[in-house]
Amino acid sequence: MTSSSAPRNGLALRQALDSSDAAWIVTDTQCLTCQVNAGFERLLGWSEQALLGQRPLQLLLGEAQDSPLPTHIQQVLTSHGRFAGDLQLRHRDGHMLWVAAIINRIPEAGEVMVLTDITFSKRLHALQKQALEDVAQERPLSLLLQRLCEEIERIAPELAMGVLQVDEQGHLHPLACPSLPRDALERLNNLPIGPDMGACGQAAFLAQPATEDDLRRAPAHLQSLSQCLLQAGLQACWAAPIFSRERQVIGVLALYFREPRGPHTQHLHMAQTCIHLCTVAMEREHSRARIHQLAYYDPLTQLPNRNMFHRSATDALHAVQGRSCALLFVDLDRFKLVNDSQGHAAGDALLCEVAQRIRATARPGDVLGRLSSDEFALLLPQCSATEAEAVAQRLLGRIAEPFTIGNAVNIPHASVGICTYPEDGTDINTLLRHADQAMYVAKQHGRQRWQRFSPEINQFTQDRVAMEHALREALHNGQLQLHYQPQVLSHTLGQLHGVEALARWQHPEWGYVSPMRFIAVAEDAGMIQDFTQWLLETACHQLALWRSQGVQVPQVAVNLSTKNFHDPEFAQSVASALQRHGLAAKDLVLEITESVMLNASPATLANLESLHQLGLQLSLDDFGTGYSSLSYLHRLPISEIKLDKSFVQDLGNSVAAEALIRSVLSIAHSLHMTVVAEGVETAEQRQWLQQQDCPVLQGYLFCRPLPPQDLPGWILSHRARQSASAAPTADITH
Repeated sequence: MTSSSAPRNGLALRQALDSSDAAWIVTDTQCLTCQVNAGFERLLGWSEQALLGQRPLQLLLGEAQDSPLPTHIQQVLTSHGRFAGDLQLRHRDGHMLWVAAIINRIPEAGEVMVLTDITFSKRLHALQKQALEDVAQERPLSLLLQRLCEEIERIAPELAMGVLQVDEQGHLHPLACPSLPRDALERLNNLPIGPDMGACGQAAFLAQPATEDDLRRAPAHLQSLSQCLLQAGLQACWAAPIFSRERQVIGVLALYFREPRGPHTQHLHMAQTCIHLCTVAMEREHSRARIHQLAYYDPLTQLPNRNMFHRSATDALHAVQGRSCALLFVDLDRFKLVNDSQGHAAGDALLCEVAQRIRATARPGDVLGRLSSDEFALLLPQCSATEAEAVAQRLLGRIAEPFTIGNAVNIPHASVGICTYPEDGTDINTLLRHADQAMYVAKQHGRQRWQRFSPEINQFTQDRVAMEHALREALHNGQLQLHYQPQVLSHTLGQLHGVEALARWQHPEWGYVSPMRFIAVAEDAGMIQDFTQWLLETACHQLALWRSQGVQVPQVAVNLSTKNFHDPEFAQSVASALQRHGLAAKDLVLEITESVMLNASPATLANLESLHQLGLQLSLDDFGTGYSSLSYLHRLPISEIKLDKSFVQDLGNSVAAEALIRSVLSIAHSLHMTVVAEGVETAEQRQWLQQQDCPVLQGYLFCRPLPPQDLPGWILSHRARQSASAAPTADITH
């Protein structure tokens, strides 16, 4: 590099800094100005000569202060050597502007400041905030838009802004155009939109921005309008459509320029903000005309909502004057599974389709409504109970017709509760409650069916409420117990594979309560997480206690609910339970149902993966009774399959059951999975399963579920029996 290159480089750097729109300032260690660029004078009005030797921020902030820098800036520079933030500064002519300031401290040299004008974005943000407040306070639309236009014209005085409405017939109507002359407004009013109707008409017609960059060249049929604008000093127009939420053009935003031109980037940014605000304001105004629709109709399905259904159904009951009516309460089966596995868009599409199918089933004069997420109601005036049952059956068939969402074919199912007027209730609230109760019973009895209301169902509902209350008390007071059913190795029957923990509830008044009843109540009542936590704690505590007593139980299996996997912290709670009781991951088997595998929600998949990473064994319970998708066996971390007892019980009577068991055993062997056959009750079943190399057997043939204190005695007696029969055994106690 030659000796002359440094001055040339310095000159080039100074020229580059002077051409920048940002203001650059260099100060010494006393914060006195040493150098500024030309951009500083353009931005703040102060020349380099006027600023030299002065403290710039004291001058620009207009504040009397002892320190050379504001305290908060000084503190940041002292701590970090660099400050970045927004400052409001005073121009030399007195007006205020906002800048984004970056100040870098150079040790033993001073500071370098870079100031960038952000006044436009700050004012635009303030404008947006004020306009939204006006909308929230329900100020009149004309006043709101007038303020918006006036503020934009203050921010950008080189233009005039107008907002026009497009009516349903496709005509323009000025809403706020403060700087347009009256005669121009008169000509704009009721002007039809079209591709040759100027920038405003074209933007509304084509639903895209349009520009007239020189109004002097306006077509002949718009000359009178153009002349009015030209006489007002407006020579060009850019317009963009304002859309409703339904993407219908409801208005036009127009920018009129005082010279032939189009908008620059800042204008477009400003227009985009204003269009959003106009949409909000005009939609609010438009909603006044649609208030009944929004208040009384479901926006997704367009069916009457609960309020409207209640009102219409009450009127219909009054009109029938005591003659028979029927109410159908319809609830989709497994709707949440669609939402979780295919997404909410698929769920919405399914709801709309089901709504259409119910509407198609309804008769003229029937009252239909959507009550909540996947619940619908259909009131049938002048309809007998027998006729209502026929309608319900027809409706179930119609709902169950295949429906394609994306690439997936869905077969929707529903459960229907039926009650009649006046036998089951004389007002709509009572009828809805009773029909809902009947629907719940239909679900309990297998889904995809209808159920008539009866007094017994009402009693069943009351009993269920009582059971929910009692179950909460049982969980709190320690009334629940776990019993344990042994699982034995098929070819060494004296050796224990593990035990399955099964919940038991002996109520002080009701006696024995079936787990099928109280676990279903726990799931429906939101208690399943607490129940499962109790289950894990109790099972882990008991396993640790057995081992401390010298009883060697290899592992304990616990049953989980699909809803457990909706809790993002579930996997961690399992790991914590094992850690509290000094157990390893291999000591616990988690039994899940096929519905867990079909739930593709992020929380479920994350829990399954976390449990697998922790080393937990996952067992697929009741295999063969649900969806049985083999792809899930491959994709998810399943280590064990539990063959449902219904197949074991059919051994000797069903060739299909035997073929299915052989297939499951073959698949499991190929995937290195253990198979546990449940419900083994006869020696013949045991022998057949042993011949097919089924690894693990469980059932009443070996032992019923036992209280924990009885298991050690069973282990000893079972080993003795196997030894007496000369079967190979292995030590299972110390």
